[in-house]
Amino acid sequence: MIEVMNIQKRFGEKEVLKDVSFRVNDGDVIAVLGPSGSGKTTMLRCLSFLETADGGKVIFDGKEYDLHHSSKKDILNYRKKIGFVFQNYQLFGNKTALENVTEGLIIARKMDKKEAVDRGMKALERVGMLDHKDFYPSRLSGGQQQRVAIARAMVSEPGVIFFDEPTSALDPELTGEVLNVMEKLADEGTTMVVVTHEMEFARRGADRVILMEDGLIVEEDSSDVFFTSPKTDRAKAFLEGIRGR
Repeated sequence: MIEVMNIQKRFGEKEVLKDVSFRVNDGDVIAVLGPSGSGKTTMLRCLSFLETADGGKVIFDGKEYDLHHSSKKDILNYRKKIGFVFQNYQLFGNKTALENVTEGLIIARKMDKKEAVDRGMKALERVGMLDHKDFYPSRLSGGQQQRVAIARAMVSEPGVIFFDEPTSALDPELTGEVLNVMEKLADEGTTMVVVTHEMEFARRGADRVILMEDGLIVEEDSSDVFFTSPKTDRAKAFLEGIRGR
């Protein structure tokens, strides 16, 4: 469904992504692991055209997009097919939960308001937030805000949702409620690429694991194999470090 080819990205003299390539099949949940500074978030941002890559392509739904040279029209078309969940929610403070979820449908996609509201209500129900549809973000916990953000990402029925450390700003109790929603989406067959430090989610909720370091993919395998029989010394050291915490 999605083929990522040869992403490269520099910030000044620092080469952040070095020829990163991988494939995401329909219904896959990919957990992207690695130490801070390994290029995980930059990779997602390049794949979403939130950053302009220095090189690389992505094939999505049979169409090839150049991650360095794409027209505004092509980028807009591509973005209509993806969802993105940020670390810090990025909700509009002056809009209710439902309005945050429907804003993109009404403004960007010119959808009829009634249809947008119907879809928004269903999305909020899927993440357990329908009872809070009229609450503003200031009245919601961090976990509740992130669940609204997930509803916003999924309301347009994208082909894939990218998650960038969706629980990094949450305490352990709130982390659990967000991960439960993500595991439910995984069980429903939602295609997801998740940058995360949550090893239990990667172990239980992901089909495949990608381990990155220094702008490279150093190991990629099924979740079961990665956690029980890692092949590279770097993967073994990474898992030993996690277990030692």
